[in-house]
Formats: sequence, C-alpha cells, structure tokens
Amino acid sequence: MKLRIEVTDGSLEDEIIIRCSRVDDTVQKLQAYILSMSAPKLTFYKGAQEFYIPLEEILFFETDGEQIYAHTVNDAFRVKRRLYELEEILPHSFARAAKGTIVNTAHIYAINRNLTSSSQIKFAGTHKQIYVSRHYYSGLKEKINERRK
Repeated sequence: MKLRIEVTDGSLEDEIIIRCSRVDDTVQKLQAYILSMSAPKLTFYKGAQEFYIPLEEILFFETDGEQIYAHTVNDAFRVKRRLYELEEILPHSFARAAKGTIVNTAHIYAINRNLTSSSQIKFAGTHKQIYVSRHYYSGLKEKINERRK
C-alpha cells in the first residue's frame, strides 16, 4: 500500500481519496476510521443525564413536537439540535426519510415498498420502524445503493 499526501493552495475543503483495486476489509476499516475522525460529536440527553453515543449506533432521528430524538436499538435520547442542523453535519450514511425523520442507512434491514403512500423501513435486531415518504424515497434508495458498492 502506498501513501501520498498532496498539499494544494486554494482548496476550500480537504479531500481524501482512496484508490484501490477492490474494496476489502482494510479499505473499509480505513474509511470507517477517517469518517469517525471527522464525524461530529453530539451529546444526547435523557432526563438530567448526558450520554456520549457513537453515531454508528443511531438508527434514526425524529421529531416529536418541538423535540428531536435519536433512536438506538433499545432506547431514545433527546438531541439539542434541529433536523436541518443535523442533516448538515451528519456523516454521508444518514439521509432524510421524511420531513421529520433522518435515517442511518447503514442500519436499514428492509423496506416494505408502497407505491401509493409511505414505505415502511425496518431495522435489524429491533422492533423499531419508521416510514419513508414518497418524496424522499429515491434519494434514500440512492444512498443505500452507494453503501452496497
């Protein structure tokens, strides 16, 4: 494996490119490590307690009235950010599923497609499920297909 760092003037944003003949375990670990280094650090709340949960464990974010909740397999935590703020800072694996929902595509187990209304998203290892609206379905499907490459 070769490593090369190029410094360019005038770049607005740093960019990391991984060139490989195939995506193997090493490349996936490298990608995960790089993404974890740049991932935002969010604080989650339940009552008076603060929790520091890795974003990889979050299944989805959803609104409930004025509050935003992050759902894991077994629990839900309040987040002190708006959905549009989360959408801007979350890693690429997160996508809007509905006006009030952002989903982590890495945890999607199945989608029960419904052509006339919202489609149901299921997650592995939990009873929790959400719905993806027809408006957001194609964008979500693109993200899922990117993940599978």
